[in-house]
Amino acid sequence: MYDFNVDEVFEMAEQIERNGARFYRNAADSVPDTEGKKLLNDLAGMEDEHEKTFANLRKNLKSGDKKNTVFDPTDEAGLYLRALADTRVFFEKEMDLSSMKSILKGAIIAEKDSIVFYLGMKEAVPEEFGKARIEAIIKEEMGHIKLLSGKLVAVNP
Repeated sequence: MYDFNVDEVFEMAEQIERNGARFYRNAADSVPDTEGKKLLNDLAGMEDEHEKTFANLRKNLKSGDKKNTVFDPTDEAGLYLRALADTRVFFEKEMDLSSMKSILKGAIIAEKDSIVFYLGMKEAVPEEFGKARIEAIIKEEMGHIKLLSGKLVAVNP
């Protein structure tokens, strides 16, 4: 069992956002229509902004907030966090980019997973370390689901 500090949690959140931006950009490259490309590239840009938010939160942490909570000379906790971020939300495994419908379905699932992660993270992060910013990101991710769901209904009448 690992006990993570705030810095490590924000690092994982940054990785999730990078994975999301990469997913949306790859998906945009596979979509032939201009409207679909624009939507997916806009979502990638939003994920980039979320990553910057978490990077800024990390940058403003005190050195004590970055201390390991357990003895970990080989950075196993960091490796675990990166693996978790890469496999749980916008995972690095191949996602079905064969149609706009499959892209939207995959994106909705990934956005839901990110919300679940951020809800747990919000509970673990003290107010002074950015709890309100995490809440804002959760609301934006919920907005992504609403947007993606509307697009999915339009693609799949």
